[in-house]
Amino acid sequence: MMRFLILATNNQGKLQELRRLLAGTGWVVQAAPPDFAVEETGTTFAENARLKALAAAERTGEWSVGDDSGLAVDALGGAPGVYSARYGRNDGERISRLLAALAGQADRGARFICAIALAEPGRVLKEVEAECRGVILHAPRGNGGFGYDPIFLVPELDKTFAELDIVEKERHSHRGRAVRKLLSGCSRGTFIVDH
Repeated sequence: MMRFLILATNNQGKLQELRRLLAGTGWVVQAAPPDFAVEETGTTFAENARLKALAAAERTGEWSVGDDSGLAVDALGGAPGVYSARYGRNDGERISRLLAALAGQADRGARFICAIALAEPGRVLKEVEAECRGVILHAPRGNGGFGYDPIFLVPELDKTFAELDIVEKERHSHRGRAVRKLLSGCSRGTFIVDH
């Protein structure tokens, strides 16, 4: 019997990463319906991930994974945080706005945070959260990735997320770490769920 797992996102970058990270789990991984949208009213990444997972599960009748992630910059009190995707109209605008907000700041520490919720219709089954610490550069570097990747430097690698190959990024990223937490204790096609 095929087991479907719906990814509650229309963000193509997240969708590609999540599909790769969940490959080989025994699940048939599918995107949410094209018109799927959830108003992100949560004040935390975990709340928004939960909203997305539950909405996709209700809509499709299948187990669903909701992801909410973003960038929390120390000098900005954690901003843009849950508003990372709404910090501008596109990646270039978001990066420009963030760099302008950090102009003259010595503290450029930041964290990428990812919360993931697994849900079935009407119930959250498991929630995890992970992060990756880094530094915001003064200018973009690299051509890969999406979002804030070109300005987020991972100090121990001396590379931005945009400079990492797919395998490196998945090993070090907040999303890769969160998916590994989600999958911990799982056997093929099953999840150990929280009760």
